[in-house]
Amino acid sequence: MQQELIDPHGGKLINRMAPQELLEDLRSEAANLPKIPINAREQSDLDLIAVGAFSPLEGFMSSDDYRSVVNNMRLSNGLPWSLPVTLSTTEDVARSLSIGSKAALTRDEKIVATIEVQDIFSYDKVSDAEKVFRTSEEAHPGVRAMYAQGEILIGGPVTVFERAPLQFPKYNRTPAETRKLIQEKGWKTVVGFQTRNPVHRAHEYIQKCALETVDGLLLHPLVGETKSDDVPADVRMKCYEVLLENYYPRDRVILGVLPAAMRYAGPREAIFHALIRKNYGCTHFIVGRDHAGVGNYYGTYDAQKLFDEFEPSELGITPMKFEHAFWCNQCEAMASTKTCPHPESSRVVLSGTKVRNMLASGQMPPKEFSRPEVAQILIEAYRSRQSVADLA
Repeated sequence: MQQELIDPHGGKLINRMAPQELLEDLRSEAANLPKIPINAREQSDLDLIAVGAFSPLEGFMSSDDYRSVVNNMRLSNGLPWSLPVTLSTTEDVARSLSIGSKAALTRDEKIVATIEVQDIFSYDKVSDAEKVFRTSEEAHPGVRAMYAQGEILIGGPVTVFERAPLQFPKYNRTPAETRKLIQEKGWKTVVGFQTRNPVHRAHEYIQKCALETVDGLLLHPLVGETKSDDVPADVRMKCYEVLLENYYPRDRVILGVLPAAMRYAGPREAIFHALIRKNYGCTHFIVGRDHAGVGNYYGTYDAQKLFDEFEPSELGITPMKFEHAFWCNQCEAMASTKTCPHPESSRVVLSGTKVRNMLASGQMPPKEFSRPEVAQILIEAYRSRQSVADLA
C-alpha cells in the first residue's frame, strides 16, 4: 500500500507547465501577444508556481489576494499565505494590456510563459513594504527589491513553457519528485530545514534533535537570489555534501535545493518557507533564531511567535522551534539555553563576522563550532575569492 503524504497547501499540488503536445501551438500564439519582461526573481517565482512549490497559487496575485496577504497574511479565500508573489511592470507596458486577454512573459527577450490577465492594479510601495518587511528603509534588501519593481502589478494564472536552467540538477527536484522519493523511503514524518548558509555545528545539532523524533530530514537550502555577501550556492552545496557524507545517516536525509529568491522578510518568510516545504511533502519545519532575518529588523524569536498567530490545522505543517545552540565546555556537548545551566564564558559562540574573518585569514574555526571538512571548503573559497579580487 502506498504511503499517504501530507496534503499540499490548499489540498492540490498545482502544475502550470504547458503540456508538451500543445507547446508548439502555444509558442506560436504567444509570439503575437503583448510582451511583459520579467526579472530574475519573477522568473524564479514563475518556475516555482509552475511546479507547485507555491500551491495553491496558479499565477501571480490579483489585487484581492495581494491586499489580503499584505494586510492579513491570508489569501482572499482565507487560506494562510504570508508573502506577496507578484508580477510588476511599467505603466507603458500596462497600457498595452487588457483584462481578459493574454500576454507573453519574456526573460532576456525570450518568451518563457503566458499570463491570462485578470487584474491590472497599482500599489503603495512604502506602505506595503512597512507591512510586509516591518520597515520602509531602502537599506533592507527586500524593501530595495520592492522599490525597484515596476509601478503596476499584473495578476492572473500562468502557463509556463520552460523553466530557467536548473542549478544543481542532481538535487533540483520538483515537489512531485520529492514527494515520490519520500514515499519510496516509506517516511510518514519529514522535517524540512531551510538555509542560505553553510551548516555549522549548531545547525547540525538542531537538525539531529529534530531527526530523533521524525522519520526523515529534507535539507533544503535556498539557491536562488541572495545578498552579495551571502556564501555562494556552489560553495554551500560542497559543504552540505561533505557534511552528509561524514556525519549523517544516509538513509534518513534527502538533500534537495529550492531555487527561490530570498525576500529577507523575517517572520513572514518563515511562514512562507514552511508552507513551501509542506508542498514538498514535509510534515514538520525547523524554525530557529532570526529566521530569514537581515540586520536588526526582527527580534531573535519573532518568527517562532508568528506561527502562534495561526491555528495549527490552518498551516497544516508543524513548526519545530529551537533556541540558539552552542558547544558548552562544561557540558562537553552541544546544548542550548534550554538545556545548559552554565555561564556564557563556558560556551563556544562566534559571531558571523568573527567566523568570516577567521576563514578569510585561513584560520580554522574551533571544531566545536564547525566541522573541519566544512571549514576547509570555506577557507579555500575565501582564498579563491581573494585571488580573483587581487587580479581585478
